[in-house]
Amino acid sequence: MTNLPTNNALYINGEWRTGTHTITNINPSDISETIGEYAQADESHVEEAIAAARRAQPEWARVPMERKQAILQSIGDELIARCDELGRLLSREEGKPFAEGRGEIYRSGQFFHYFAAEVLRQMGDLADSVRPGVKIEITREAVGVVAIISPWNFPTATAVWKIAPALAFGNSVIWKPANLTPASSVALTEIIHRHGLPAGTFNLVLGSGGSVGDALINSPDIDAVSFTGSVPTGRKVAAATAPNFVRCQLEMGSKNALVIANDADLDIAIEATIGGSFSGAGQKCTASSRLLVMDSVYDEYVERLAQRMKTLKIGHALEEGIFMGPVVDDKQLAANLNWVEKAKKQGAEIALGGERLDMPHEGYYMAPTLLLGTQNDWEINQEEVFAPLASVIRISDDIEEAIAITNETRFGLTGGIITQSLRNSALFKERVEAGCVMVNLATAGTDYHVPFGGRKSSSFGPREQGQYAKEFYTIVKTAYQRAY
Repeated sequence: MTNLPTNNALYINGEWRTGTHTITNINPSDISETIGEYAQADESHVEEAIAAARRAQPEWARVPMERKQAILQSIGDELIARCDELGRLLSREEGKPFAEGRGEIYRSGQFFHYFAAEVLRQMGDLADSVRPGVKIEITREAVGVVAIISPWNFPTATAVWKIAPALAFGNSVIWKPANLTPASSVALTEIIHRHGLPAGTFNLVLGSGGSVGDALINSPDIDAVSFTGSVPTGRKVAAATAPNFVRCQLEMGSKNALVIANDADLDIAIEATIGGSFSGAGQKCTASSRLLVMDSVYDEYVERLAQRMKTLKIGHALEEGIFMGPVVDDKQLAANLNWVEKAKKQGAEIALGGERLDMPHEGYYMAPTLLLGTQNDWEINQEEVFAPLASVIRISDDIEEAIAITNETRFGLTGGIITQSLRNSALFKERVEAGCVMVNLATAGTDYHVPFGGRKSSSFGPREQGQYAKEFYTIVKTAYQRAY
């Protein structure tokens, strides 16, 4: 492992800086292990970073496209080359199994490769004017200074799918990652630092949302804010950016449904449920935490799912062959167990799990949990629960009912159905109020070259990823010229 900065882990204007104090980064798989002490910024550091970013952005925007492309490509190359090393670090601090941590780093490299190619694909449009002799050019320019606020559950990938397009389209970046996963943030910054961006183009300010986050979202010198996190914080970002007319992009919570239709292939249904509900300890905005099961397959599905859940190997994130590690910290574990108690009080039956696990290493381990007998209007089925927990809702064999219940939520990120019917599939894709719809697949798992985002309280602003990212990270300019 490269010797990474820790107590001087702020990165401003091309230099590593110390903070006002440090926080301790603990391994959730084994809380006796300290990963490091990481510097924290305050409002003055944020102001310095914004000033540096404003100075650097015009220079970065003027860097020739082939040079930009080469820089982003080389960052992606290094991420992929070091995916074992950095995946191990990510798994140690976040708790996801090493295979997932490694995969996240590899995918992050692919994001940089994709947007490196986008640098070379930036083309505008030409139009004739209604006035004779006048020609029109439509081009896109960088927004300017972009603040990126990213979450802990995908500490590298979610950040990169914002950072890579921001840089590709000529913006400068100030990144505030989640405090629960500082090591991965510093590792990514260390890579970016060594690949030739002008000083100030990219800045890292670790710190709390109440100080660093607030300073960013309230600044009139920021041109755009891309945020992924909770709905309450997203509302705060929208309220803070509006008075300064700062554009914002919000990806927030969800309460995704997976429908098991009466004609479902149950082998596919079980594996889609396992992957969608329990991988990553359920700590995904795309997790399928509501399982809508049609009556005629209900008993067999529940029995088979419970048996499959019993085979899942839980353990230390770096242990060979595990399916699920711990949840991220003690607060998350306590919140998860509290949700189980709430559901029990409303009448839910715990078919499996629902408790903290005793393991060889003391950590924040929770058993994969299956709740039966729940109703869609219960709180457990209306609020996002970042836990390895799925609630089963028994429904009739009517596809119309399945779609109606899927839509009975204030969220709309993903929705899925397991079916062999073209009619069921067509109706579900057409009528479900979600940004991403899956058929015979887990609700968790999206590709990097196509748009990602939701509806209702799940998302606000332009989509992320793929060519659609330019809608947020660029501004359209229309230029008129009399040609003759």
